[in-house]
Amino acid sequence: MTSDQKQNILSALRILSSPGQVIETRIITAEGIGSGYYDNPEKLADAAAILDTNSQIKGIYITLNEVNPALLARRANRVLMRLSKKDATTADQDITHRLWLPIDIDPRRPSGVSSSDPEHKASLLKAGKIAAYLSSVGWPEPLIADSGNGAHLLYRISLPNDTHSRDCIKKCLESLDILFSDEENTVDTANFNAARIWKLYGTTSRKGDYTSSRPHRRSELLKVPETLEIVPEDLLNRLATLYPDEPKETKKQNSRSPEDLGAWLSGHGIGFSKKPYHDGTLYIFDQCPFSEAHQDGAYAIQFGSGAIFAGCHHDSCGGGVQRWKELQRRFDGDDTEQRLKKLRSERLREKAASSGLIKNQPDARISTEAERILRDSSPIRYMLDAFSQDHEGDTVVAECLLMSLASRSVINSKGLHVSITGESGKGKSHTIDTMLSLVPEELRIDGRMSDKALFYISDLKPGSIIALDDVSLSDQMQEILKGVTTSFQRPFRYRTVSKDRTGMTCTIPERCVWWITKVEGAGDDQVFNRMLTCWIDDSEELDQRVLARTLSDASRVPTKNAKVRDEVLIIRQIWRMITPAWVVIPFAEDIHFQSAANRRNPDMLLDLIKTFAILNQFQRERADMDTMPCVTATVDDFYAAARLFDALNGDTGGQITKLTKREASLIAAIQSLQLTEMTIPDLQKVTGWPSSSIHKLLNGYQSRGSQYSGLLEKCPAISFHEQSVTSGENGQMVQRRMKVFVWDQYLYDAWVSSGAVSLRSGTDDSKRNSDSDGTEPDSGPGYDKPEEKISCLSGLDGGGKDSLLTGEGSNEVCEAVAEKEGQSCRSEAAASIKIPKNCPDNLSCTNILRDLSECEAEGELTRKEEFIPEDERFRDYEPGVAEQELENRTTCPPTPIQDDFSGRIAASHMQQNASLLISQVDPHDFSRLDGWPSMQVCGVCGRKPTVYRRKNRNNQDTPDNPDAFLCEGCYNRAVSRYIARLIPLPGVIDTSQMTRMEPGSRCSLCNLLPVGWYDKERQIGLCDSCYERECERKRREEE
Repeated sequence: MTSDQKQNILSALRILSSPGQVIETRIITAEGIGSGYYDNPEKLADAAAILDTNSQIKGIYITLNEVNPALLARRANRVLMRLSKKDATTADQDITHRLWLPIDIDPRRPSGVSSSDPEHKASLLKAGKIAAYLSSVGWPEPLIADSGNGAHLLYRISLPNDTHSRDCIKKCLESLDILFSDEENTVDTANFNAARIWKLYGTTSRKGDYTSSRPHRRSELLKVPETLEIVPEDLLNRLATLYPDEPKETKKQNSRSPEDLGAWLSGHGIGFSKKPYHDGTLYIFDQCPFSEAHQDGAYAIQFGSGAIFAGCHHDSCGGGVQRWKELQRRFDGDDTEQRLKKLRSERLREKAASSGLIKNQPDARISTEAERILRDSSPIRYMLDAFSQDHEGDTVVAECLLMSLASRSVINSKGLHVSITGESGKGKSHTIDTMLSLVPEELRIDGRMSDKALFYISDLKPGSIIALDDVSLSDQMQEILKGVTTSFQRPFRYRTVSKDRTGMTCTIPERCVWWITKVEGAGDDQVFNRMLTCWIDDSEELDQRVLARTLSDASRVPTKNAKVRDEVLIIRQIWRMITPAWVVIPFAEDIHFQSAANRRNPDMLLDLIKTFAILNQFQRERADMDTMPCVTATVDDFYAAARLFDALNGDTGGQITKLTKREASLIAAIQSLQLTEMTIPDLQKVTGWPSSSIHKLLNGYQSRGSQYSGLLEKCPAISFHEQSVTSGENGQMVQRRMKVFVWDQYLYDAWVSSGAVSLRSGTDDSKRNSDSDGTEPDSGPGYDKPEEKISCLSGLDGGGKDSLLTGEGSNEVCEAVAEKEGQSCRSEAAASIKIPKNCPDNLSCTNILRDLSECEAEGELTRKEEFIPEDERFRDYEPGVAEQELENRTTCPPTPIQDDFSGRIAASHMQQNASLLISQVDPHDFSRLDGWPSMQVCGVCGRKPTVYRRKNRNNQDTPDNPDAFLCEGCYNRAVSRYIARLIPLPGVIDTSQMTRMEPGSRCSLCNLLPVGWYDKERQIGLCDSCYERECERKRREEE
């Protein structure tokens, strides 16, 4: 080892990783595999330089992408040279973000040997050609390195670790393999997985024995750009789609298509070279037959099924569009029968179009692009991107409208209808209009419509969109809407009478979807309960963005002959190409709902899964069952549906609570007061709203014949009572009766946490670890067996229990996860805890448990929860505020989680076995168990073990006093709550006369904790907690 070698290794590490990033190093030896995790590049460079002197080590590798920081605890800044089967290494799900596109150019040679000098030089030249090609199409400069046997190119990227990114990287490598692999060199296509390990530059590559013709070489960085630019995602996608995939369903080929494409090309004098392509053959033309402006880029593929695809990479030649028929016609021409058939078809189409029987067919270019998006891209992302070009924000609302549209194509759907609420002037109407513009004209009803118009529309088509924009629904319309949502797949008939008292029947065709926008909501709660409930974003940030867009549009010069954008035409064609199908959810029995009280919500989640699957039907398994087309949903569809369902239970909707946006804002204001009792004037001060508006939101009101329920009817956490209130100024006091509203945070937490959904573990597919660049051993030390991938809401301890996903690969679980800063935790175990705006970093955290087994040890919860500083633990507060103040302080910052969805799942897990609220626990009723802790569950948090038991006479349970157990942490919280409420009579306790003493009998004040301070004159003893509280009270009085 030399100092230069160590410095080269350290330089490479600093280029390939960011400060503090956790890196796994993998050491390949003849006897097995070693591994270590480092967040200190200096220590890793020292270890690698020392290990590289060992000739028995074949190679030293590192992970390129970001590794979950929690994995550092496996082998922190050290190397374990021989891994056992139980020693895990980095798996794909342990990667948090993709940072590099790795391109490995390897010379073709016998396996297990190093490359020769000519082979080594050829691979470096090939790397230069690849880099030059990518630069010519707009890619930034890469890192160029010598791997020891071949060449490396590293391009900086920034992609999430998901299926789409994996497929994109895989296809990019396959495209480069097709373009540049030859008899001498090959581009390794196996480097697409996220956890792929890569050569650590500065170390030696030892394959086989050292010989003069095939020596061992040291890897090194050859060229590092001054600035490492990130490759734009559109360039990655363009490279990934350079060559088409084989169609999943191949139509019957034309009888004129050649069986041997190579022979057909040779017969027509078209020069080519060929190479294998999947199960077919790729023919690369020597001269482009479509254009004389260039020579390269043209190709043809004959798949194993016989299907043929021909095209050219150059944009002037269509950029990869199918041109086989054009090529075939150029050399073979149209036969007479085909020409006559085409002529008859064109005449019939022109005649039908002129008579208005059919509409003009979409442009072939539009249809081709629509089919490509359905098969190879994400149609949902494409639609949302097009929506965002015309409307600022509200992507969750737009996604709900897309799913509503897609539900028309699901044969076994119960229909998804959308209710949008929000302040006036915030864009509800514009959202509807923008989405309607993306729908084919034949499926939408242009213009506004009153609620009674449906009685008189005679040409309403199945699958139409019925949009009621800020229309008050009459009683008849509400009854129709209830019936239509119940019988979505069949026509609905509603019999009524007209103005002249004659009978009439209103028929609503099948599969019509309803979009209702209203400031106050849909009116009838039964109507509201049948719809996806979403809110318009009325944040100040979005207001600024909308203003900026409005001003920008006003400054533009109008264009002549403005036409519909291609994106809009493509989306309309996508809707036409989506065919109705029955969607099967094979994992439906593995879906767990925290609450089954609302029987419509499970149907809505299942319909969301089905709609995600139907929009991706060209990328899903399809089959015909007794002439019924069936599409099989995947776990990815569940994840997408659960994400949207959760968004509707967070800041963008009230799916569980059925609250409007304004009602949710009022509840947020109530929570910010942190009071249990309040009046309307109190709420006016924090909201700035008029008294009448707050009164309506709380009590409900009638408008235009419709009754709108208030929060007193909707939300179980709000109640009221009347009391006398005295107010006045200048000596004139007035006493009057008024309503005082009572807020119960515990009831609210239980109410809002009932919408969590999860997927039991074991549903997803297993994934394997990567082992080395280019080789993946099947077994041996250091190889991770395929592990069960925990789903986004899966097992807490691997045993199938539902738990929280705190991050990919994370081992952390939460005892109490808050919905957001300033709001209460969602579990009964933490019902008395509030999350403050700021919490000192030096306080230990009550809601993070690194390992579930640790929290099951006796006393562990106590150590994690008693974190109040000694000088601030118990203070004397004003009556009625003491308990609240203590709750505000006995907490810590929430665990960093992906979103509010995970918090509700954690709360679901803890509430399964809980039977008591912490506020119901009197610590005097419990005594400590003798001997070992009990394995009974805690009545508050539902955890094991427990060390306190309720005092029952003769150990007999009674209905009024059932047996109950407490863990150490919950008992201590109950003690803290009890002590916080104690207010002794003035003058009874004088802390200045007390002296320190050894713990003895129980405290004279709380009668719970041992005495630590004693007043001999008064014969009063206080525990440490009560003593500190009294000292603090005295200090405050003196101030």
